Amino acid sequence: MRARCTPAGAGVNRGVRAGDRYALFVDGAGPVLDPYAREVDATGAGVVVGPLPPLAPGPGRPWEDTVLYEAHVKGLTACHPDVAAARRGTFAGLTHPAVLDHLLALGVTAVELLPVAYRRTEPAVEARGLTNYWGYAPAAFLAPDPRFASSAHPLVEFRSMVAALHAAGLEVIVDVVYNHAAPQTAEAWRLLDPTYFRERDVTGTGNTLDLREPFVATLVADSLRWWVQALGVDGFRFDLATTLTRETSFLQILAQDPVLSAVKLIAEPWDLGEAGYRLGGFGHPWAEWNDRFRDTVRRFWRGDPGQLPDLATRLTGSADVFSRPVRGVWSSVNHVTSHDGFTMADLVAYRHKHNEANAEHNRDGHDANFSWNHGVEGCSGHPAVLAARARDVRNLLATLLLAAGTPMLTAGDELGRTQRGNNNAYCQDNEISWLAWERADTELAAFVAALIAIRRDERSLREGGRVVWRRPDGAAMAEGDWLDAECRCVAMVADDRVAVLLNASNAAVSFALEGTWERRLATAAAEGAATPARSLAVLLRPGPESAS
Repeated sequence: MRARCTPAGAGVNRGVRAGDRYALFVDGAGPVLDPYAREVDATGAGVVVGPLPPLAPGPGRPWEDTVLYEAHVKGLTACHPDVAAARRGTFAGLTHPAVLDHLLALGVTAVELLPVAYRRTEPAVEARGLTNYWGYAPAAFLAPDPRFASSAHPLVEFRSMVAALHAAGLEVIVDVVYNHAAPQTAEAWRLLDPTYFRERDVTGTGNTLDLREPFVATLVADSLRWWVQALGVDGFRFDLATTLTRETSFLQILAQDPVLSAVKLIAEPWDLGEAGYRLGGFGHPWAEWNDRFRDTVRRFWRGDPGQLPDLATRLTGSADVFSRPVRGVWSSVNHVTSHDGFTMADLVAYRHKHNEANAEHNRDGHDANFSWNHGVEGCSGHPAVLAARARDVRNLLATLLLAAGTPMLTAGDELGRTQRGNNNAYCQDNEISWLAWERADTELAAFVAALIAIRRDERSLREGGRVVWRRPDGAAMAEGDWLDAECRCVAMVADDRVAVLLNASNAAVSFALEGTWERRLATAAAEGAATPARSLAVLLRPGPESAS
């Protein structure tokens, strides 16, 4: 039976006005934050929200044109020199013209924000003197987190941020966490009703929400509608999405809801439970994080043998996972890095994780990173090492942004951001996680912008058009070529219009393609007509640009 509870102050003053603070009082316990709280102040109290004026609709970008930019609200601007100190790390800071100009210059179309709902830091993390920086410990599903507000009104500031991003032509995707709750929140909600949570944890964090309970599924659906209708977001990335859909009808709830079925839905398609890995299993209209793309691209450029066949599948949209024509090629959210793991710069500078700052004796974080360091672990001042790392970062970024599917760029990868080898910076609310704008690699950012421009102009690349695979001598790849584990060179020719030359070998290779081609972009300076060792080049047929 659910606990009897009344709003704080009931029986004393029944008049409620917008801006009033409130809590729920549970018989025999103390105050509990309302699970439906729409705003939370800096003390953790619920705030009564009055009517909100409507927001203008978002840009409505089609999936086929989407380029995601995953960012943390605070980390993006905490060190930005152009943003006023009081606004750094806030929703307001994200709307600064310098930030918007950077995003627009890159050519990304959507900002995917790490969790922005009110969160608590777990007691075990607090005991180590750290904080839950990423935000995957929800305490109120509907309320923007006041830690990201430069004013006393986080809800108003969040809406203003969304409006500014929309005005700039950028969509807003928010990372939502409905698979579990923060320990303190779980303890409080169990006072309201113990059936909020499953008996068995499948998330690895404890306190797994039970969406088999209709009132829990209703809370989740109501909060999603609130973010869309009142706060203006354009879609969601669901953390550990398998937890939400195991043995429940939650997928049907979303599919049948007229509001939620019309926004972008992205699944992290796994959790730690039985049959938890469900890549490709979410169906239309979902997109899914594709970790097979991530691992194959890393292993190919690291030089692992036998990667070429799988790489070809990943570059053309992972049809083995996302069956055509039921699933669009955009269903694969391609990424080489994300908030969880090494940055792009660290991926080519560290063979091992270095998470000592997390005070967990370096036991946390992934061990299988498929990373390499060019002979020096971490920082190096050797010009040859730095040049090799810069080239490999460009190889990885080019492979990501020229592949069919929906690319996701992690904030700061275009600037050369490092986390000093930390591949699990969930508790690092400091310079380890924040973007170091004053040390930004502007040449790398320009390179990324050029890649996204090619992607935008060449529909055959982003949509997986007619692709022919050719050997360096120009002949079509034969079965024996694909079966050669040491084969690391191939030309991907799309619609006889654009060619991507990939050479992961340790020697320069000359590609002989029929007809006339012009070099549009390369990750290393050309050696005459040859493509240098461990590099990538993009060639275009001269003539009118293809339809975009």
